[in-house]
Amino acid sequence: MRDAIADSIAKNLKSYEVAAFCERIGLAAQRPGEDPFRSKRLYVNARLQELDLAALVPVARKVLAEWDDDQLQTLLDRAGVTGVAGELKNLIFAADGPKPEIVLRDALNNTIEITKGANTCLVYNRPLPDDGLTWAALVEWWATEILHEANHDVSARHLYKRLVRSLESPPEHLLFQTYAYRYADTTRTSIPALIPQVYLHYDPYLRPDPAQRPGVVIRQRMDFLLLLPGRRRVVLEVDGQHHYATDDGRANPSLYATMAAEDRRLRLAGYEVYRFGGAELTNEKRGKALLETFFARLLDDPPSGL
Repeated sequence: MRDAIADSIAKNLKSYEVAAFCERIGLAAQRPGEDPFRSKRLYVNARLQELDLAALVPVARKVLAEWDDDQLQTLLDRAGVTGVAGELKNLIFAADGPKPEIVLRDALNNTIEITKGANTCLVYNRPLPDDGLTWAALVEWWATEILHEANHDVSARHLYKRLVRSLESPPEHLLFQTYAYRYADTTRTSIPALIPQVYLHYDPYLRPDPAQRPGVVIRQRMDFLLLLPGRRRVVLEVDGQHHYATDDGRANPSLYATMAAEDRRLRLAGYEVYRFGGAELTNEKRGKALLETFFARLLDDPPSGL
C-alpha cells in the first residue's frame, strides 16, 4: 500500500508539486535535508513508513479522489477497506417516467414517501444483506412483493424487461445487456445486481434551477450502481456529450469541472466511481469487449469468450 501510494503520487505530480501535495493530504511536512527532486517516490515513502494500514487507507482515498489509479484502487478493494459508512435505507431506482416527488414523512425514522410518480420508479424496501444486493435477492423481492409469482425464472425475465425500460441511451443499453448476458447462464446466486438509474440525492420539485443555487448537490441520479459485499458501492457512469459540452457541441470546462468535483465528493465518501465515454460504447463489438474485460477485473472473475 505504501509503495502504491508513493508510485501514484510520483507518476502524477511534478517534483516541485510533491511536498505541498503531501502536506495537503495530511502527511508530514518537508524536513531539512529532504528533497523530492532527488526521488519523488522515496520522499513520499518516507512519510508513509510509520503509518499502519488503518492510517494508510484515508491517505489512499485522498489520492484516488484526485486521479484514477487502477493499482491503488485494486489494493483497497482486495483489502476490503473500501466502503460507505452507514446503512442503506432508501433504494429508489429504474425510473421510466417523470422525476418522482418525495417527502420526508417521518424525519425521526428517516421514512420517506413518494407522493407523486410512485408508479414510474421502483423502491427496494428490504435491509441490505451482508453480501450486498445480488440478482437472486432482487428477483426474489420482485417475485414476492411485486408480481406475487412463485416462478423465479418468469420473475427474472419480467424484472429484466422493467429495468431495461429505464435506460436512456444506446450505450447504457449495451452496458446493461453485456453485464446481463455475461451471467445469463450461470447457476451462481451471488452475482451482484446491476441497478440502473439510482437516485442518490433529491431536490424538491419546486426549487429553482440548480445552476441558480450555490452549493447545491448536482448529481441526483447515478446511471448504474452495484452494492457489493463489505459495504462497497460501485457507481458506473456513461458520459454523453451533455457531461462536457453545451447543446451546440462546444466544449464546456465548467461542466467538466462540476462533474469532476462530484466524483471527488463521492470518492471521499467511500464510493468507487468508474466512467465510460459514450463514444467507447457506440461500436457494439468493441464496446462489448471493453465491458467484458472491465467487469472481469472489477468482480475478480475471468473474462468470458475473450
